[in-house]
Amino acid sequence: MIPRETINQIIETARIEDVVSEFVTLKKRGSNLIGVCPFHKEKTPSFNVNPARNIFKCFGCGKAGDSVRFIMEHEHYSYPEALRYLAKKYGIKIEEREQTPEELAAQNERERMFNINSFAQDYFSQTMMTTEEGQSVGLAYFRERGFRDAIISKFQLGYCPNSGSAFTEYATKHGYDKDLLVKVGLSGSYEDRTYDRYQGRVIFPIHNLTGKVIGFGGRILTSEKTKAKYVNSPESEIYNKSQTLYGIFFAKNEISRLDNCILVEGYADVLSMHQAGIENVVASSGTSLTTEQVRMISRYTKNVTILYDGDSAGIHAALRGTNMILEEGMNVRIVVLPPEDDPDTFVQHNPIEYVTKYLTDNAKDFISFKTNLLLKDAKNDPIKKAGVIKDIVETIAVIPDAIYRATYIKECSRTLEVPEQTLMNELNKILRAKLRKQLGIDPALMPQTAEKPVQQQPVQQPESTLPVGFYQEQELVKLLLTHGSDTLDLEEQDETGQVSYYKTTIASLIVDDLKNDGLLFRDPTHKKIFDAFDRGLDNEQLPTAKDFISSEEQDVAELAANLLSTQYRLDDWRRHRIVVKTEDDVLKKAVLMSILRFKDMVIDDRRTAVVKELQSCTDPDDQLILLQKKKRLDDIRTKINHDLGIVITK
Repeated sequence: MIPRETINQIIETARIEDVVSEFVTLKKRGSNLIGVCPFHKEKTPSFNVNPARNIFKCFGCGKAGDSVRFIMEHEHYSYPEALRYLAKKYGIKIEEREQTPEELAAQNERERMFNINSFAQDYFSQTMMTTEEGQSVGLAYFRERGFRDAIISKFQLGYCPNSGSAFTEYATKHGYDKDLLVKVGLSGSYEDRTYDRYQGRVIFPIHNLTGKVIGFGGRILTSEKTKAKYVNSPESEIYNKSQTLYGIFFAKNEISRLDNCILVEGYADVLSMHQAGIENVVASSGTSLTTEQVRMISRYTKNVTILYDGDSAGIHAALRGTNMILEEGMNVRIVVLPPEDDPDTFVQHNPIEYVTKYLTDNAKDFISFKTNLLLKDAKNDPIKKAGVIKDIVETIAVIPDAIYRATYIKECSRTLEVPEQTLMNELNKILRAKLRKQLGIDPALMPQTAEKPVQQQPVQQPESTLPVGFYQEQELVKLLLTHGSDTLDLEEQDETGQVSYYKTTIASLIVDDLKNDGLLFRDPTHKKIFDAFDRGLDNEQLPTAKDFISSEEQDVAELAANLLSTQYRLDDWRRHRIVVKTEDDVLKKAVLMSILRFKDMVIDDRRTAVVKELQSCTDPDDQLILLQKKKRLDDIRTKINHDLGIVITK
């Protein structure tokens, strides 16, 4: 674990303009720097770097934070990985705290696995490029497939000699344990003999998100029917097939930039696409797509284009796993290649301009694609068509967004020539069944009622989930972040009318005033920041804006960076002899007004609840209590609004 003092040193040393300029071309604009955002596609620069506050903010896509957050977002690193990246950049030595024996053993095991895989990858690559057998067999195979040396080097391809145990013996001579070689799947064992699992195979290293080799795929080059065509690494502490996508390390930045991920089936498909310059491509490596793989893609984009073989089996293969993608709230498009092609041959046999145009022109929305494909299979058979309708509606039912579901129902109604309400009724039946299953309700125990004809209702927008007073809370949080430690001169009047003056911090004024009235923030992120200032007042050490910008909690860091960033700059009007008041000039009034606005929203919400309760109350005594409560809230609200200069009309 990285000590807190070292984390603070890294954050203080890392300059946001230095870090960002390694990835983005920045230009000076006033006291800030601007550039084209690396996180979304744009032509007009909206990416803003503020050296004074040491933060970045994109006013197009909304991403914001400090140097650590930028590296996390751009390189898709974890918080500790981003810290280590910056520490290395600035030459800061990290002395991590002493770990427990259990933590050390687990880390050592993982590190040994990473080390042995890196050692093996280097051995396989060197064997292919420098030995006679490697060149004549392994390298010749890749070149016959049309792969140039640049792509072979980029993906660290290799070859394992066809000599029984050459690699195993080489590894053990260099100090690697045979048991560990077997555990990671580089070697196999039979009775007392240890042998190479990949002997006589070309090697495809599999990388994790940070580029470390976590496993291998080995392809046989002979036609022996007794041997599997591919041998893959077994599951281990560092390799989980269901959580891995081939090529993700090389594709992740381009997927983010283009906001689209092209999904293919095999290693060669990925290599050919990358060689052609289409780099937002990953493969499920011949396995069925998993939820974990879909969620990995969703970290970089919500758009997936599935590109599979153009034969009948390939087209139907494109249907598998897509419900899983839709269920994660992602958009799926299908591109069907010509029948004689797979992605590898299609890219190798056609100019890149034709390939990119074909992918653009032939990308079809998945629901429409599936509907047309299944209808074609059903032909004029009414029973098959009924099955198609149920299949399509079941697919629509997995989409989490109600508006998207309604849109697809409308589109499918036209394509299937079935009344929209009929499809909607079937959809609602499926959704109700799913809900009962989730809640563990037995349908046999549900009360039976006669089904009434359903009238079509207009699509209603979902009610806001923001808590009452959300924007007023945010206004107070911004004041805490920007002026929490600033002091104000306040006056106090005692019972005799004697006026005294005292100083207080803005944090104390906001926190103590709201706590005394029993008013707490409802939004969880706002509350985290409020509570941090509350603790700071108790400890007499208020947090700074930097503490929140550099927070390990992403919601806190993003909110702080957003509230502290502005797209606009106040010109120096004094040189024109025009005096413009800034927030500092009217700080006292701004704080007091913000507190009052928040109180007004909370009191009004409580008053509304009392009025509703009063309307349904029939007991005279309870009515009297509620009327007294309403009167008390009305009096408080009247006083607040008088101070705000607002006249209440209801």
